[in-house]
Amino acid sequence: MPFLAIIVVAGVGGTAFSTWLKIRNGYPLSTSWGIPLHPKTDQEAVERIKLLTTENAQLRAEVGSLKDRLETVERIITDEPHRLAREIDSLSLDKGGRA
Repeated sequence: MPFLAIIVVAGVGGTAFSTWLKIRNGYPLSTSWGIPLHPKTDQEAVERIKLLTTENAQLRAEVGSLKDRLETVERIITDEPHRLAREIDSLSLDKGGRA
């Protein structure tokens, strides 16, 4: 009886592993009669993918911008207070002349 259970588990595991390899490498899955199942792509799905790709690129650019701004804020916060005051004073003196 345990030998039969091992055979069943090995068969199911082998089928699952084979299916995983097919999906991972882009091969089409097949029915029990050996007919390949190709995913159906309609025009709506293609348009949705294009929109998501565009949105993804915009969001990546925005995240990059936010990272740059966060680095600046972190630098300001962790900087010594008197040094920051000196830099602000030097900027105001450069713009408005001497006080």
